[in-house]
Amino acid sequence: MKKRIKRQDAIRRIVRSERIRTQRDLVDRLKAEGFVCTQATVSRDVTEMGLRKLPEGVYVLAEDLHLQRMISELVLSVVLTNNLVLVKASPGTAPGVAAALDAAELDGVLGSIAGDDTILIITTDDAAAVALADGIDKFRGAE
Repeated sequence: MKKRIKRQDAIRRIVRSERIRTQRDLVDRLKAEGFVCTQATVSRDVTEMGLRKLPEGVYVLAEDLHLQRMISELVLSVVLTNNLVLVKASPGTAPGVAAALDAAELDGVLGSIAGDDTILIITTDDAAAVALADGIDKFRGAE
């Protein structure tokens, strides 16, 4: 039971931070992190966790679908420096996008401040900022 929980926590983190297109990719990433598992095990995890594929063919967590929709429709650009991420959004939409980001309780995010069309997100460190910016770009469909 504990192995499954730890493995699914790792899957959650990997799917949020990387562009995972196949279950084989997920098995390989898990093995790189020290998890011994088969594609069948990962397939059960994908079903149990409710992972979905975006039209671009990338896995996303079911609980992130609302966030993904908001980001893909409303976020215009993402810039980062050190542990700060600046997100530009359509006018009037930044508070809603910031609320969705905060509600997602993403790893390494301390909080955000939103204006009318700009969000400043503070992360725990530079690596967390890079992971967040990459995740937002993933949801935007940007490479």
